[in-house]
Amino acid sequence: MSNIRMSRIRALTAALAATLVLAACGSSGSTPDTTVAPEVSLRIVSLSPTATEMLYAIGAGDQVVAVDSYSTFPAETATKVTKLSAFEPNAEAILGYTPDVVLISNDTNKISEQLIAGNPKLQVWTGAAAATLDDVYKQITELGALTGHEDDAATLIDSMKSRIAKATENISAPMSPKSYFYELDNTLYSVTSNTFVGALLKPFGFTNIADGVEAGNDYPQLNAEVIAKANPSVIFLADTKCCATNAAEVAKRPGWAGIDAVKNGQIVELDDDVASRWGPRVVDLLEQISAGIMAASK
Repeated sequence: MSNIRMSRIRALTAALAATLVLAACGSSGSTPDTTVAPEVSLRIVSLSPTATEMLYAIGAGDQVVAVDSYSTFPAETATKVTKLSAFEPNAEAILGYTPDVVLISNDTNKISEQLIAGNPKLQVWTGAAAATLDDVYKQITELGALTGHEDDAATLIDSMKSRIAKATENISAPMSPKSYFYELDNTLYSVTSNTFVGALLKPFGFTNIADGVEAGNDYPQLNAEVIAKANPSVIFLADTKCCATNAAEVAKRPGWAGIDAVKNGQIVELDDDVASRWGPRVVDLLEQISAGIMAASK
């Protein structure tokens, strides 16, 4: 498997433990010291695209001085995107931005030790891949406290909960057995119900055809024949950007014409970036998922 593809699978292992070659570390595992006084003007370097999105969503973007190469959302990050890598973090390069706080998603190559050795006063905040929505809310709350934006964080969480409630208010068990296939890339890697995305889909009552495919692996690779035989009612494409996959292309795959999702036009094209992160835009993902499930339930 190519390095690029491995990066993508690990990325979704970090979300979904999914963004970005970040190993899933279970529920949020942030460092306990988030007591920086609100009046202090922090210099923040973020090596986590998800944390970057959270910071801007709570109004703390002006405290960010540099972000990693994948932190491209929102548009305001454009002037702060650097060559810093979350895959191969370089302590010297990071410290070159004289940060007070560095945000990471996992401790690749023990980068936290390297950073603190270079600056003992530095704080390293770790926001591991979320396993549940509560993990997402916890990380937003912690970043609010860290940056002095507690009220903004609380407001964001309330807004997310309200939108999620609306998106899921009409959930009911399907009248007949229904299933779905969630595609991570065009080599047919998927996710099981044990992942963050799988947890988002559980309440809808659809069976995940990737469950049990490979014992102990929550990101199994399926094959075209297995998927066709499973006959999913809806197909979610989380590879529209990375692999230029779309509904029309999927419908032309050999042996897939008879799949219910293909016959009924229930192929949902997702935004890769949204689907591989667990930040505020997870609500956008859930709304898309909900719309696709509701349509396939009819």
